[in-house]
Amino acid sequence: MATVASGGYVVRQLSHGGLKASDTAGLLAVAVAVAAGIVAVMALRKQSQANTAAFADAGLVRGWAATLARQVEAGEGAVRRQLLGDDTRRINLSYRLHSSGARTARAPGAGRLSADGSHGPMLPDIAAYYRQTRPERLVITGAAGAGKTVLALELLLALIEDRAEQDPVPVRIPLSRWDIERQTLPELLKGRLVEAYDWPPMMAAGLVHHGMVLPVLDGLDEMDPSGPGGAPRPTPRATAVVEALNTYQRGREAGPLILTCRTGHYDALTPRTTVVDAARIAIEPVHTTDAREYLAGRALDGAQWQSFLYHLAAEPAGMLATVLSTPWRLGLTATVYHRDDPAELLALPSANAVDAHLLARYIPAVIRSTPNPDRYTADEVHRWLHHLTTHLDPTGTAGGNRTPAGGNSPAEATDLLLHELWPLAGRRRVITTDVLLTTLAVLAVLPLTGKSGQTVVAVLAAVAGAFAIPAGQPKRWDNQFWTPRKRRAVAVGFAGAIGLYALTPFAFLLVLKSVLSAGVTVDVRVPAAITVGQLFGTWIGLTAGIIGGLEFRIRRGLAFGSLTGIMTGLTFWTLASFPSGAAAVFAITVGLVAGFTSGFAIWIAAGISRGPGTGTVGRAVMESDARLGLAVGVTAGFALGAWFVPSTALPFGLAAGITAGLAFGARASRRYLVFLMCARRRLPFRLGRFLDWAARAGLLRYSGAGYQYRHRELQHWLRRNPHPLPTP
Repeated sequence: MATVASGGYVVRQLSHGGLKASDTAGLLAVAVAVAAGIVAVMALRKQSQANTAAFADAGLVRGWAATLARQVEAGEGAVRRQLLGDDTRRINLSYRLHSSGARTARAPGAGRLSADGSHGPMLPDIAAYYRQTRPERLVITGAAGAGKTVLALELLLALIEDRAEQDPVPVRIPLSRWDIERQTLPELLKGRLVEAYDWPPMMAAGLVHHGMVLPVLDGLDEMDPSGPGGAPRPTPRATAVVEALNTYQRGREAGPLILTCRTGHYDALTPRTTVVDAARIAIEPVHTTDAREYLAGRALDGAQWQSFLYHLAAEPAGMLATVLSTPWRLGLTATVYHRDDPAELLALPSANAVDAHLLARYIPAVIRSTPNPDRYTADEVHRWLHHLTTHLDPTGTAGGNRTPAGGNSPAEATDLLLHELWPLAGRRRVITTDVLLTTLAVLAVLPLTGKSGQTVVAVLAAVAGAFAIPAGQPKRWDNQFWTPRKRRAVAVGFAGAIGLYALTPFAFLLVLKSVLSAGVTVDVRVPAAITVGQLFGTWIGLTAGIIGGLEFRIRRGLAFGSLTGIMTGLTFWTLASFPSGAAAVFAITVGLVAGFTSGFAIWIAAGISRGPGTGTVGRAVMESDARLGLAVGVTAGFALGAWFVPSTALPFGLAAGITAGLAFGARASRRYLVFLMCARRRLPFRLGRFLDWAARAGLLRYSGAGYQYRHRELQHWLRRNPHPLPTP
């Protein structure tokens, strides 16, 4: 628009005798501004092409996959260490191909976790076994505690370690997070990258679209509640998952995948359906020789273990040897009796008694062997972990445990996400407290405000309270100055925006001069009001662009800034009571340009070069959300407060900043803080710190941005026992 107007002015002046010196200077400024704008647009187009290349440039997506592989390796490597108890010793699991009448994949008949030929022919390790499977679709089954997740983790890490550039990145997903009624498998994969690894949705969609994500689906048995006593029963949601996997393709071939499920639950599916074109392997019980070797290696005092190990060798088919034939129970025993004599296990009468005995002593043993700077007691840890299990129970408060659309009973959840825990303290109580505290935070400014401004503050308080009712998802504010490339992008963007800011008034003045020179009479209020509208529209558009860019990224940020600019121009036209309809066009145009250019610049500063995040575990998610709220609050408070005289700037700026920061910025972290205040007697106030300690201690494990219990049996036992059981 400005370029066309400037060109028209040049033609007119040349036809009337040429340009004056002032005209030349103005046009040079316009040219510089246009050049700066073009540079900014080119930078934006380059980044936009990088975003859309998710669907065009396979080479670029392979680079993203390398970044994702490093993220997954770091995160899942930590989970593996937690499952092994920070011990390098591991049990060399054995497994065999399960024969089935259904259409299966070609695969070796047997294998081990690590390649081994000590008991006969050399058996492949789990990574080699998977690579020999055609098509690469593997179902891992086993009894409870048999090591299905451990085997899947070892396979995942081995595939990443030997990964070629074009190979997909294995990503583990708890199947309890799959809303099968509303999500396809590609949507689940994309959501996992966004939620667990903080990838921008566009880039996550590109990785999935190009087949660079290998789904490792953990816990098909967790899709539906078990029958009485934990017995498997027909599972409609699990059946729907299997049907979805059977339609999953890459090109014209069956899509590669890895799936884990308990043996009984998978067998319950067989009459209905089964995963086709897949090799099903069954993990075998740990051999007594391997169990004795593992326990002897974990014992601190081998002499204390001699009688117990002798008993296992003497009765390899006995009750105790059968109980200790799974990695979970072997690890549990090694932890509980790391410093003590396990001989008391020999006197227990049944397998259930052994399980209850080991679980009752697990938390005290962990506390004795783990650094505990906050001095948590065994009783506190037990009560807190028990209370958190009520959030995961389908009859409890978990937000993700709503009854599915098909009416089937929900299954027990597994992931503890900090921003989803707030219903634990009572939905009505937390919401009421949140609304009250948010409203009072804004009203606290009233003593600093004169009578004329109290109504404005009251309105802002009401707005903040209304927006505090729904819970928000945590957001991350990108550090745009982390790398030289990002710093250059920000600098180019702001340079272009400044040029565009300069271009608008120059173009307007040139057009106005042409109008006046043509003999058209213009009310003096028109240029004055439009000039003020330009300045005010730029400022408001800048603020709107910042907040919109931080909150919503480019499209909504630009729309927010542009709409604000339009409304600003309209407002100044109305206040000035322009008699001319052309004045309205001028005012709206000025406001539109101001708002658009503001949002245009802030888009670069607020998210144009966003990449996958790193601080995605537990507390880091809430901390990032709180920083975003602070940035939004400071920006809004400064921008709006600066338009008032000093006596009212502080209260209005504070009120606007608090409203914007709490109601629109730190929504998830604000609700989490209120939840901690309401749950003070049942959970520690520094809950994130406690959960991190529990993960380091081996009671929990990390799962993306959340936490899981070390094992489902531990979760179930804590759910059934709200208080520690007495131990001799």
